[in-house]
Amino acid sequence: MSGFHIAIDGPVAAGKGTVSKLVAERLGFLYIDTGAMYRMTALLAMRANVSLDDELAVVEILQTADIDMRNPTVSEKDGRLSTVILNGEDVSWKIRTEAVSAGASKVARYAQVRERLVAIQQRIAADKNVVMEGRDISYKVLPFAQLKIYLTASDLDRAQRRQLQLQTRGIDVSLEKVHAELLERDRQDTQRCVDPLKIVEDAWVIDSTELSIDQVAQVIVERVQELQS
Repeated sequence: MSGFHIAIDGPVAAGKGTVSKLVAERLGFLYIDTGAMYRMTALLAMRANVSLDDELAVVEILQTADIDMRNPTVSEKDGRLSTVILNGEDVSWKIRTEAVSAGASKVARYAQVRERLVAIQQRIAADKNVVMEGRDISYKVLPFAQLKIYLTASDLDRAQRRQLQLQTRGIDVSLEKVHAELLERDRQDTQRCVDPLKIVEDAWVIDSTELSIDQVAQVIVERVQELQS
């Protein structure tokens, strides 16, 4: 692979998406939201009434799906981090529901689903400067990335961020419920048999609990500039 690759892993609601988007914009890199691909897979299965517990059925329906992703155009700048297209339909916001989020965590357990999506992710990044974020980017998707980052924050801080995200979309949910769901998502992501969330040995761990999104993005940009000089 050619190009400069930034791999960012971390738990849900750690700010990976927003940070990655800011870093990509400031460096002129392509931003790739891998989590959106798993969300699209879950949405695809849910729409087709395919059980998320049926691995073979999920894989089968994924094989014929047309998945695309791009940076938002001027007319699409409505707060989204990326524009995701499923079979020709813009589903950027439709994949951000709690039901789809839970479904994404389920389908991400399946080796064949991950294999297909990882191949798509690697093809996109092959000859470009990219910022890619997810759960297994640093050791599975971009194992030779020039900069590997594990972005995290306290679970309460992440729950508060997630609650705010939902409230801005008109979804009223208690902090206690969001916190409980976040802890369950953490458990699933770290304990799954296939490509679990983990910190690789050469990762730069950034705790964003006491930092603003802008501060986190800036320290990453500065590190990239140092590595490129």
